[in-house]
Amino acid sequence: MTKSREPFASLLLYHAFKWSVVNPMLRVYFRGKVYGAEKVPLSGPLVVVSNHASNYDPPIISNCVRRPVAYMAKEELFKIPVLKQAIELYGAYPVSRGSADRAAIRAALKYLDEGWAVGVFLQGTRTLDGRVTDPKRGAALIAAKAKAPLLPVCLWGTQEIEQKGALLPRAVPVTVRIGDLIEPPSSTDKEELEALTQKCAVAINALHELGR
Repeated sequence: MTKSREPFASLLLYHAFKWSVVNPMLRVYFRGKVYGAEKVPLSGPLVVVSNHASNYDPPIISNCVRRPVAYMAKEELFKIPVLKQAIELYGAYPVSRGSADRAAIRAALKYLDEGWAVGVFLQGTRTLDGRVTDPKRGAALIAAKAKAPLLPVCLWGTQEIEQKGALLPRAVPVTVRIGDLIEPPSSTDKEELEALTQKCAVAINALHELGR
């Protein structure tokens, strides 16, 4: 039986970290703008699909959708002090890059069954300009198996946050736009998954074109 909300302890941790660290940093340091937050269902399983341009993207998205988001994150991130603790508070779990990590898929389905929102970067890796050019079918597959709707989210400007060799993030303007819900695929048929994946990519890139 699918639960309607994330575990209470996770919600407490999420709100504590959100209001003490993430939200002030987004609103003040990054002069963050958020559009479409009212479109997010605050309970029930949900697959959040987005573009990806920096390691700061998961906590920013979780902050803006107003609920914890469990993320597939590359294993290397769990070796970085502070960032490791931050992403784990938001339900992050490791995934092996360059492999079809079935364990990560199973973990995503488990989180969805527990009432979480699960986040998937549509292209799998970061892109230099924040646009989605080579979307993967993983998010659509998870949505099909869990019968969970997809929510397209676009991050604008986060590709400028990290600078090689710098100890602190750059204080660049960041905008987050949240699109309309997309119904899950009716099956795991490859063609249907591909069509839905492309629909998500088009939605995210259209939001990106709106800019700041």
